[in-house]
Amino acid sequence: MTLIISMAAFALASSITPGPVNIVALSSGAQYGFRASQRHVAGATLGFVLLLVLMGLGLHELLTLWPSLTRVVQLFGVAFLLFMAWKLATDDGRLSAGDSGQAPTMFYGALMQWLNPKAWLACIAGMGAFVADGEARLVWQFAAVYLVVCYLSVACWAYAGTFLRHYLSNAGGMRLFNRLMASLLTVSAGYLLLP
Repeated sequence: MTLIISMAAFALASSITPGPVNIVALSSGAQYGFRASQRHVAGATLGFVLLLVLMGLGLHELLTLWPSLTRVVQLFGVAFLLFMAWKLATDDGRLSAGDSGQAPTMFYGALMQWLNPKAWLACIAGMGAFVADGEARLVWQFAAVYLVVCYLSVACWAYAGTFLRHYLSNAGGMRLFNRLMASLLTVSAGYLLLP
């Protein structure tokens, strides 16, 4: 039981802290509402858990053999974050009702995790801490814990955005909010380029 609690604490610390995926969840909740944001939340969760499982089953060995792959993922991640920031910055700020509009998709949520160096580091660190010997049972146990914790963490950000929606009821306020979120994504992308 202590191992599961430790896994959950690690998952919470790495999932709930601010990062690109959570910034997009917050913005999506504010603009499209909680229900429409669930596609992004589910995609981000499933994308991360798949990455975690693959890392636990040996992907980290491939990265050890070809360290340049890590840099390639990082550069694609920066490009994707800048693309998402551009989309937020150029949004017209009109609120969409519930399920309508163009909320981030499940695919975008998953892709963001796969291109997010924070996610890769969390997978490598988590597997190193809890599944160092590569035991499949522990990989799947850790993945199950992460599935629940990651989903709830990203969903909290989407819900917080939904709460903010009440304060951003006009297009001008939403445009300002989206540009602030775009700035945060751009800063995140810049931070990833640091050595």
